[in-house]
Amino acid sequence: MLERLKQRAVRAELMDDFTAGGPELTEALRHLRRLNRLFAAAGPTLHGVRLLWERAGRPERLTLLDIGCGSGDVNRALLRWADAEGIELCITLTDMTEEACAEARRFYRDEPRVRVLQGDLFALEPGSADIVTGTQFAHHFTAEELPAVAAAMLRASARGVVLGDIHRHWLAWTAVWAATRIVSRNRYIRHDGPLSVAKGFTAADWRQLREALGTGFFIYQWRPLFRYTVVIGAEP
Repeated sequence: MLERLKQRAVRAELMDDFTAGGPELTEALRHLRRLNRLFAAAGPTLHGVRLLWERAGRPERLTLLDIGCGSGDVNRALLRWADAEGIELCITLTDMTEEACAEARRFYRDEPRVRVLQGDLFALEPGSADIVTGTQFAHHFTAEELPAVAAAMLRASARGVVLGDIHRHWLAWTAVWAATRIVSRNRYIRHDGPLSVAKGFTAADWRQLREALGTGFFIYQWRPLFRYTVVIGAEP
């Protein structure tokens, strides 16, 4: 296992097959919420958004665009943070799949600050939101693809980009392998969960992305429960 985790895995996840889906994918999105709570997936994204908000001078209004949102559950933590800080926060959730968008609409059906749009990252208008986020989104792309993905997210943002993703480590892999088998029998969850860790990142991977982008403001920080926060500031 240690040898296999030295390099990022390149196999596609089941969720990357947009020709599949249906009720099994919808169930997976619901089970994924349990895993997100268990492994505190919202923490790195919230930490990064807070950093960009402070860098922007703590504005009273903020727009956020979450790419590859799934059911968008991690954004509940951002809404609570906005309430505590008195920030007028509006969030747009975007995903490629109908199942994810339908589940996100159901999950936020009573939340007027959240809207859901089905769409593609590369079709977004420049400056679509103050901050563009991707939680457990970056690991779906290869090292060769990731600079273009990050650049597209930057173009769509006015303030910058926040990536919250997984630290590739044997302990994280073991914990996720065990947790997915405890909380779910869903094929997506059991296959994609451990593979997500194998497709995750180390500090060297983030340094490679920073060099490829050549941007001025780029920080990455290790966060609890084997996560990373990556913050990329938009150019003034």
